[in-house]
Amino acid sequence: MPFSVCMRDCYDTCSMISEFKDGRLAVRGNPEHPVTAGFLCPKGALLPRWFHSRDRLRTPLIRTGERGEGDFRKASWEEAIKLVANKLRETIEHYGSESILVYQYAGDRGVVNYAFPLRLFHYLNTAILDYGICDRAGQEALKDVYGTAVGLDPEKLGEQRLIVYWGINPFWTNLHGFMLAKKNNLEIWTVDVVRTETAKRSDRFFQIRPDTDVLLALGAAKVLIEEGLYDKAFVRENVYGFEEFKNYVKRLSLDYVSRETGLSVNEIEEFARGYVEKKGIIHIGYGFQRSLAGGEAVRAIAILPALVGHSFGFIYDMKTIDKSYAEGAFLRRKPTKRIPQMKLAEYIERGEIRFLYVYNSNPLASLPNQNRLRKALKESEVFVVTHDLFLTDTALYSDVVLPANTFFERLDIADSYYHRYVALNEPVAKLYGKSNSEVTRLLAKALGIENPHLYESDEEVIRKVLEINGLSWEELRKRGFVKVPERPRKWETPSGKIEFYSRRAVKRGLSPFPEYRKFEGRYPLRLLTPTHRMTITSQYHNTHGMIDPNLYINPVDARERGIQDGEVVEVLNDFGRVRTRAKLNEDVPAGVVLLYKAFWVRLLGWNANFLTTDETVQGYGNGSAYHSTWVEVMKPNGK
Repeated sequence: MPFSVCMRDCYDTCSMISEFKDGRLAVRGNPEHPVTAGFLCPKGALLPRWFHSRDRLRTPLIRTGERGEGDFRKASWEEAIKLVANKLRETIEHYGSESILVYQYAGDRGVVNYAFPLRLFHYLNTAILDYGICDRAGQEALKDVYGTAVGLDPEKLGEQRLIVYWGINPFWTNLHGFMLAKKNNLEIWTVDVVRTETAKRSDRFFQIRPDTDVLLALGAAKVLIEEGLYDKAFVRENVYGFEEFKNYVKRLSLDYVSRETGLSVNEIEEFARGYVEKKGIIHIGYGFQRSLAGGEAVRAIAILPALVGHSFGFIYDMKTIDKSYAEGAFLRRKPTKRIPQMKLAEYIERGEIRFLYVYNSNPLASLPNQNRLRKALKESEVFVVTHDLFLTDTALYSDVVLPANTFFERLDIADSYYHRYVALNEPVAKLYGKSNSEVTRLLAKALGIENPHLYESDEEVIRKVLEINGLSWEELRKRGFVKVPERPRKWETPSGKIEFYSRRAVKRGLSPFPEYRKFEGRYPLRLLTPTHRMTITSQYHNTHGMIDPNLYINPVDARERGIQDGEVVEVLNDFGRVRTRAKLNEDVPAGVVLLYKAFWVRLLGWNANFLTTDETVQGYGNGSAYHSTWVEVMKPNGK
């Protein structure tokens, strides 16, 4: 039976065994894969429903009415490809190649499916996306301290005693990692603003206020240093700027940390002492760093593992293989213009984008400040092409929609940003649509391009990527996965050490040490918009139908507004307003409300991103700041 990989934007990147029998797909977790361990998460178990969905696009569509109205006519592949190619030529001729932007992300993480289309846009010298939607601020912060965001191999958790889940809910978003920690009998702590399902299953839960992660980390560091609990030999040998940092935290009052975080001084001290006693590993989440305080918070947290003697005592990212050959930036003949992902609406408004090609992404569900983005698209003359499986919100705003296929219908490989395995994905069956690489070859041919790199087969690209990385195609085909060996590592910082005093941060105009800043909005309630258990951003809403559009609000905040459980409420700010039902819940602290993110607007009528800010964390790579959003909640018509 064929090997498959779940290509979703998920830590676990599960290896699967698939079977197509009597016209139906069946999947199961690969029992030989050390992380997948023979089981799938609830979303993965429903992949056959997604594959067989009646809503999958079968023919190309060309828009005939207003953007967003859903008025399209069916077209042949030949007509659609010819139209897209002609528009590419016209755009280059009238506005230049940099007015074309390819917008893609990790909706499908197959190496070929993700990267191969970029070859065409590199060849055409178009603008490329500067990613910022997901983990950018944390990436920059960890590079400030360690020179890399790649941390511990999770299979080494068996050598540890404690894992701290800081701002992550792995019981929903990294289930195989959570079960790996359980299997290895690690003590589990959670630090979060909300009492998540992970927090409820943890040995200790430290519930802090939004944006105060940096203070808890600095407070814990102060305790470790002033009580002499830190690993003195490791710090002396491997840390740059320790004495300056020691003086920096000396000025910090634990009483102040307590008042701001909401934890008692005793809890802060217990955190520090227990952490060093058990020499904990910290799994740093992505959610909380999508805030104006996110970069500083991750930088502060990153200091703690070094204080207890870990070289790379965190989990955040895992870049195991060089995939650059698949992308083909070597085809470019001009310097690259990079457009910040979070500023798409701004660049459309300024007229800098005239042609937008979207694949592996649904920005009209996932980007913040949706009213601004939709208005920009409606009022501009940008030509939009979307390649997707479904008629998404982005597809509704497109001029041409091309049907994609699923990863069950093509050959590919995928790595993970959590573990060190590369897995094989073999075609199982063929239903509808074309892969991203197939469409790229069709467009290259329609444009009259003869460069052979645009016509390489998927297998040729895969073999070359594996060869570059010293991995065996034969072993991959035999087992369905291979582990990428970990080479000896050092810290890629200016000093060659772990930098508590970050010279890289100073070069960007930041403080050498992480700083706490209190952020306040024009509205009284802080809005958090995490992912729902049964979706991955906007994916699966239309196929699984398992969403939760309720607003979660603390009973104290609800009582002040005369709101009862289950009542219809309006959630509003300067970006927009939505109407939903209130769910009173003490897991959400007073002063905070929660909406799950990025459901389909065409199905629900709204999503949380009609309210989220499009501000960015400028000092940290223009990372997203979704969670630095404030709202008011009231009964409809202010009653």
